[in-house]
This record gives sequence, C-alpha cells and structure tokens, in this order.
Amino acid sequence: MEIVHIDQISPDQVILWSWGFMKLTVTIVYTWLVMAILVLGSWLITRNISSDIHVPRWQHVLEAIVSVIRGEIRQMTKKGADNYVPLIGTLFLFIFFSNVLVVVPGFVAPTSSITTTAALALCVFVAVPMYGISQNGLLHYLKEYFQPNFVFFPFHVMGELSRTVALTVRLFGNIMSHEKVVGILLVVTPLLFPLVMQALGLLIGTIQAYIFAILSMVYIAAATASHEEVHKHEEVHKAEISEGSPA
Repeated sequence: MEIVHIDQISPDQVILWSWGFMKLTVTIVYTWLVMAILVLGSWLITRNISSDIHVPRWQHVLEAIVSVIRGEIRQMTKKGADNYVPLIGTLFLFIFFSNVLVVVPGFVAPTSSITTTAALALCVFVAVPMYGISQNGLLHYLKEYFQPNFVFFPFHVMGELSRTVALTVRLFGNIMSHEKVVGILLVVTPLLFPLVMQALGLLIGTIQAYIFAILSMVYIAAATASHEEVHKHEEVHKAEISEGSPA
C-alpha cells in the first residue's frame, strides 16, 4: 500500500486532514504511532518488574538494552552516565523503531521527514548547553566559547549550528533515499531486489539510530567536560606519543 508517492520527497506532503492553519500529516500520525508503541511497550514490560532471580523474559530484554546504552555512554563520559540514559536511550529507541518498522506494509518512517529529524536534532541542540551548564555552571560553559581566545567565538557558534544541521540532514537523507530506492525497485523488479533492500534497510536504520545517539552523546560529553579535563587528556596523549617515539 503506497501512502507516499515516489515523486513526493517527504511524508509531510501527504495531508490527511486540515482545518485552517492546522494540518494533520502522515508524519504526525506515524510519529504518534511510534510514540504510542514505545509508551505501551514500556508499560507492559515494567508493570510486573521484579528484582527476584527469576524475572520475566521481556524484563531481561529491557535490562540488556539499558545496559548496552549505559555502557556506550560510559565509554565517552566517566561520571554520571545514568544522567544521560533517559535522553540518549529515548532518542535511540524512537529512531530505531521509526526506521525498522518500515518492513510493515503501509508504514511510513517519521524519520524520512526532515521536520522530524530537525526536531530530534533541536532536542540535542538544547540538551547540550543544559547538561553543560548544570555540570560546570553558566560562566564556565560560556567561557568555553572563547577558548583559546575571543577570536574563536564565531567559529564555536558556527560549529554548534553546523552539527545540528548535520544531524538533521544525515538521518533524513539516509532514510528518505532508502525508501525511494525501494519504491523504484518495487516498480522495476517487484520480486527479489525489494526484499534484499528491505533487509539492508533494517541494517541501515539500526546504524543510523546508533550514529545519531552516539553523536548526541559525544556533543554532550564535550560540553560537560571541563577545560582542565580536556587539557589533561591532551597532555597525557602527548606524553604517550613522546614515550613511544625513538630517542
């Protein structure tokens, strides 16, 4: 069942209902659907959560997911990893389910809309200074924009904006282009290749969710790390290079 035509770049172009300036698009409907699946699934898994030796099977799955996410975060920040699990975990799971549910006939990935990916990137854009200020204080966070001197202030600002744009376009471009390729192959070769591309799409969707979550955590870790910690890591790295080089 084709909802978004091959000549339509984004599901935002498919309007299901409108009244004045309010519009209900396919993107909004499937975004709500993914959110409902996540909320309902979380409630079903955690309603009978147990600390006993014998726990439900789905609790094992949930604990494994949380442990993997926490482990990835700890590789980038040595303290307070649990503070970032709710945001990074939510971003990963939302993007993951949005991408992999495309195997269901009629489902349209919300991440194939640039408005959705822009909203996710804006969440990261807002979260970075929030975590940075809460960790090191407002004055210290703002001071980092003038390191090593005030000349670099506009470059730091451009860096913040450019990485937000990069997060938006990378996710949107990969998911949208994959859906269009699958749609074209369904017309040209309706048997074998679409199945292969759908399998490849599951891999691409998982990788894109992982990349988005990891990059988000990298940006947050950079904002929460103090200038002294960064300088210390640089000095240790230089010392290791000096020790490893021949006399």
